[in-house]
Amino acid sequence: MAARVPGAAALGLLAPPAAPAVPAALFADAGWTADRLAALGARYASDDRRVLATVWWYSASSVLLTPALAGLATGLPLSARLADTSVALLGGGTPIAATSSAPGTDTAAELRESLSAVVDAVAAAGRVRARPLWAIATDSLANRLLALGRALGDERRVTALAAPLAAAVGPPLPSPRYVDVAGVRFTRRVSCCLLYRLPPEPLCTSCPRRPAAERQVLLEDTAARMR
Repeated sequence: MAARVPGAAALGLLAPPAAPAVPAALFADAGWTADRLAALGARYASDDRRVLATVWWYSASSVLLTPALAGLATGLPLSARLADTSVALLGGGTPIAATSSAPGTDTAAELRESLSAVVDAVAAAGRVRARPLWAIATDSLANRLLALGRALGDERRVTALAAPLAAAVGPPLPSPRYVDVAGVRFTRRVSCCLLYRLPPEPLCTSCPRRPAAERQVLLEDTAARMR
């Protein structure tokens, strides 16, 4: 897969040599996840479990989804099952890359199984409701397909996979959305990562908490710099 996708390492499809890998099944373990949240809390000097769980899941979901989505985008299906997936961690336990060791058979069904298991673990570890975590998964799915589409030079085709895939996964996964601003496509997010609650982090450019007019101006500025 790394040979098929330009910039595979930056997309999290190629693990750094020094990063230890763990079985993705650990992400469905509430106790292990609670330890990751504690480490994140120490890093940011925060004990707000809801915020820590949300921030953790925002990065973890993006990494976990990437191999299967890359398989979908390139026509080389890869398993989305946790049992077939390994995740490389940076120091402190931050997920940085994931690899799948088996071919995929039914991407939507495999994603539904894996997301359900991990969302339940994150919800339990963070003492949060599951539904907002599913919304984060939708944004991660949309973001990853957008990044893969850009890397492959086929952005429209690859992002067009998002809505049918989410529909096949089924509720409570919301439908992914995109918005085109000044000729550049962005994810129209349905979730907030809550990173702004861990100072000194600001609101993200595309954060749904920003006023719509402010977000539009910021996206237009980003689009101009990308062109």
